[in-house]
Amino acid sequence: MGIIQTLHSYWAYLTLIMLIIAVINAIVGYFSSKPFIIGKDLRISLFALIFTHIQLLLGIILYFVSDRFSLWSELGPGGVMKNDLARLLLVEHPFTNILAIILITIGWSKHKKVESAKGKFGKIAFFYTLGLILLLSRIPWSQWM
Repeated sequence: MGIIQTLHSYWAYLTLIMLIIAVINAIVGYFSSKPFIIGKDLRISLFALIFTHIQLLLGIILYFVSDRFSLWSELGPGGVMKNDLARLLLVEHPFTNILAIILITIGWSKHKKVESAKGKFGKIAFFYTLGLILLLSRIPWSQWM
């Protein structure tokens, strides 16, 4: 479990950096009305998508092999919900982050259906920003840093 948790923690830095770069790139592209370049803009968005999905897979593995998972049977669902840290780690963090990655994936899918560069940048900027905000809102900062 230690390796998975370490990998999940360090990969989170890379994921956040890639996601921030993708959001900034999309916002700049949207407001500057520049063309959507396959070699640069598409790859930045794609790498952010890939990094978030890898982070999700690491998180799912960590969730089920973690010692904290046993809190479900020890405390019961009611006990987990009454314990702030257990609720954050076992309910809020996974649920919110899965929702964030769903939004990022929707943004990726929707941008492919739009022809204009402004539309592509707009879809990515909107959905990736929502996903980034959700991810940042449920990071267990006290555990992570």
